[in-house]
Amino acid sequence: MKTKNFEVIIVGGSYAGLSAAMALGRSLRKVLIIDSGQPCNQQTPHSHNFITQDGVPPLEITEIAKEQVLKYTTIDFVNDFAVRAKKNKKGFSITTQSGDVVTAEKLIIATGVKDIIPKIDGFAECWGISMIHCPYCHGYEVQNKKTGIMANGERAFHLATLVNNLTDNLTILTTGRVDFTSDQMAKLELHQIAIIETEISAIEHQDGHLQKVILSNGEKIAFDAMYTGFPFTQHSDIPVSLGCELTEHGHIKVNEFQQTTIEGIYACGDNSTMMRSVAGAVANGNLAGAMVNAELTKEHF
Repeated sequence: MKTKNFEVIIVGGSYAGLSAAMALGRSLRKVLIIDSGQPCNQQTPHSHNFITQDGVPPLEITEIAKEQVLKYTTIDFVNDFAVRAKKNKKGFSITTQSGDVVTAEKLIIATGVKDIIPKIDGFAECWGISMIHCPYCHGYEVQNKKTGIMANGERAFHLATLVNNLTDNLTILTTGRVDFTSDQMAKLELHQIAIIETEISAIEHQDGHLQKVILSNGEKIAFDAMYTGFPFTQHSDIPVSLGCELTEHGHIKVNEFQQTTIEGIYACGDNSTMMRSVAGAVANGNLAGAMVNAELTKEHF
């Protein structure tokens, strides 16, 4: 890497990071994208609910985006992992896994999140293929299929309200004692949504495609798809190390312009919103890039 000093460093080069970079590149900003090539949807076969790219493999979208972004000559891209960051008088410095130290006036954090996958045999192999998280991203493709929701309480009820429109064959697997209000239970019964409290011990699948759920009592139940929600962590500890606040749900706290609680640092993509989607990441990444350019313009003009 010949250049060490940039106007903007973008940590994370998937949909949000590349979108932010394009906005900045079109304003001739000197930008470095640092990306390790580990997106959270790397196992997902197709992306949906994104106009012009509906049904396209996520990696293909990324490759097209990267090719287009790097046509802007003020943008550099390095395959590396940002391990440390420091605030300095002129902005920020980033140290990468390969030992490079680069500096910039502004930072955009587009590092995504890392799912804490349940330790259930077969689950990881199905995640993003038939064990899914979002009705908007995957629901149409599994409409009218035998569908499960692996969740409890408010999360399970919220998913049930959305998925009920897509299939009449719906079961909630709470993996423990139910945690619904009496009103929620009444509505679930009204829509004939079954509830199973027995814990799940394993998932039977064929190349990531769910076939049966094995319960702790040995019972096997056939399913075609299953929605689930579980905890996540930030994919990078750099935002917190720089003092960026997190929300109660664990996302980076940003304002309506994608600015974090630390001046000069912006965040975009899955790390800063509950709406995990390619379309959403592209949108708020574009906004972050534009807002950083506006801030630089204001400071330099």
